Amino acid sequence: MELHKLDDDLTVAPQITVDDVAEAARAGFKTLVSNRPDREGDDQPATDAIAQAARENGMEWVYLPVQSGNITDDDVARFAPLLETASKPILAFCRTGTRCSTLWALSRARQDNIDQLLQTARSEGYDLGAQRERMLRIAAKRND
Repeated sequence: MELHKLDDDLTVAPQITVDDVAEAARAGFKTLVSNRPDREGDDQPATDAIAQAARENGMEWVYLPVQSGNITDDDVARFAPLLETASKPILAFCRTGTRCSTLWALSRARQDNIDQLLQTARSEGYDLGAQRERMLRIAAKRND
């Protein structure tokens, strides 16, 4: 399992398998979040099987599918509260981890330094530079 720690509360990963769930639980993750729609790819494990494995391993399960290349403001609005309310640490996954990283960065843009968010993602292998302008617009709403 390939893990990319974005902060103390959130780690992201490319697609995990049912067998990876037990490993994630042993590593101390308390919540498992899937940002990948079911049946997005032929090689993708069944979401229901991963959800069942999460529950069997004592993890909270959250299914928040996001369309690749089309993260909406509504997607961000649904993801952001997870960072505050879900049991931590959280492991989120999608096909490559990019959607999860983007959701994290967009969710944090209002309160965190944007360049630092982008640098953190880049250091973990995710170039989110294309999201910078959107993040700046979100940050501009800090005082609204």
